[in-house]
Amino acid sequence: MENGAARTAPAVIVAIDGPSGTGKSSTSKAVAAQLGLSYLDTGAQYRAITWWMVNNGIDLTDPTAIADAAGKAEIVSGTDPAHPTISVDGVDVAGPIRTQEVTSKVSAVSAVPEVRARITELQRSLAADAERGIVVEGRDIGTTVLPDADLKIFLTASPEARAARRSGELKGADVQATREALLKRDAADSSRKTSPLAKADDAVEVDTSDLTLQQVIECVVTLVGEKRAAK
Repeated sequence: MENGAARTAPAVIVAIDGPSGTGKSSTSKAVAAQLGLSYLDTGAQYRAITWWMVNNGIDLTDPTAIADAAGKAEIVSGTDPAHPTISVDGVDVAGPIRTQEVTSKVSAVSAVPEVRARITELQRSLAADAERGIVVEGRDIGTTVLPDADLKIFLTASPEARAARRSGELKGADVQATREALLKRDAADSSRKTSPLAKADDAVEVDTSDLTLQQVIECVVTLVGEKRAAK
């Protein structure tokens, strides 16, 4: 019954922003699956273009070289929350884009305006094509990519909680080193000139530090339900 109800409910675009380790991906996927919506991990797209540039020998210390290469890779994102996919030039890169090498370079690549323009265009196209609605997660969705989203949520958490989660995901990673890496990424993402990590003025802030994943999911599902009821 729930799936049928979800199909007949008004389409809704949900933007979920926030820094790494706040539970964005797990929450977004679960909410999309529960409500019958499409799902897009925008961070995976930036990782994908970074992976392509690393593999093709682009000088990632040179913003001009990055800008010149921004349009060359064909990036395709699957939006099924049960099985989100990402490919570059027909190659499945879901695993390779999560390596430390890509993680350490993605901020530099994603700071280049030409890269952001290219990826933003992809994101808007996918959102426009999502007939039943979509949950889009990232860092600038509510502020830049989809400023007219029906619902904007900004997830936060303490650096300690985020580091504990992320090091748990990375199996055996040092929590302190992970915390420092997260804070360094925050600083890079928040200070870049083009589409910095920021909370939209009309976003609902949810601090996930002391919440279980299920509690966060329930909170977001409730907010979406309220927004749909008001449409």
